[in-house]
Amino acid sequence: MSSDPAPERLALQYFDGRHARAHAAQIRRDGDQLVVEADGQQHRYPLKQVAWPERQRHGQRLVQLPDGGVLNCPDAPAWDAWAAQAGLHEPVAVSWAQSWRHVLSALLLLVGLLWMGWKIGIPLAAEGALALIPAEAEGQIGTQALESIDRLLLKPSALPAARRSEIEADFARLVRAGRVQGQVLPDYHLHFRAAGRELGPNALALPGGHIVLTDALAELLADQPDALVGVLAHELGHVQGRHGLRMAVQTSLVGALAGLVVGDFSTVLAGIPTLLGQQAYSRDFEREADAAALRLLRADGRPPRAMLVFFERIEKHRHRDGEKTSWPTAISSHPADEERMRFFSAGADPVSD
Repeated sequence: MSSDPAPERLALQYFDGRHARAHAAQIRRDGDQLVVEADGQQHRYPLKQVAWPERQRHGQRLVQLPDGGVLNCPDAPAWDAWAAQAGLHEPVAVSWAQSWRHVLSALLLLVGLLWMGWKIGIPLAAEGALALIPAEAEGQIGTQALESIDRLLLKPSALPAARRSEIEADFARLVRAGRVQGQVLPDYHLHFRAAGRELGPNALALPGGHIVLTDALAELLADQPDALVGVLAHELGHVQGRHGLRMAVQTSLVGALAGLVVGDFSTVLAGIPTLLGQQAYSRDFEREADAAALRLLRADGRPPRAMLVFFERIEKHRHRDGEKTSWPTAISSHPADEERMRFFSAGADPVSD
């Protein structure tokens, strides 16, 4: 940019908005007005009504006038010098866009805001949204999720009816003991299913009180009824905390925000049932569910250490012949098994009853 003082007047081209021909013109600032002089005529425009160009490194400057006319200045440095001399201050966003340091700072600020929204804003919004979801709607969401998982991964249970009844009765006894001690526990529906290698020995909790127990897990803990009902109590803790629904709402909020950008909500809505079956719970959700299981085991006089058998056996199953359970909602996935084993071994309950 030239170091010469910027002139009070600037020569450029003027288009009147009615004809395609350019007119040689000069502009100057007079108080709060822009004065355009062309072909012996003078046009005045309030500065606030003029659409000023943004400063760029290259290219001509185009000014939109309120009557449809256009000013064209091919000499960008000359325009920038005149605009500065005339006191036309550019927006902060424009000046920031000219500096990579400012752009980087804005990017880091945006990332920080997005992180805060994900960690704080979206969970708070999901918590508020949960209060507005009726039990009937939650039950329908859980039913759809179960149907989706049934289609994708599950088959009818091959456990003998007597064995299924035995498990149901034992778990019902545990729940009754908790309620007798004043624990407020939700209604539930226990489903038995056979599963392939992807799911393996597992148990799932879905919205609406649906709990799925795989045949593989029932067989893995066939001689450890306390550990088996402890796992089911853990899943009931997820139901009680509405963790599956909270996870779906949070994911839907993220998808809705993305939909505002890309303009498509259909994929998010269609994927909720499968998401509920696939996504692992957060560490906080798992700890809450562990605490709920501990309270129920204690209420029925069962040793919390029985859960150690589950963790030991599931670990052996994972690495047997190189096989690993790939389904992310495996109960032993979050937090680390060692931490949870210490929790049940000590019989400590960090969550108040």
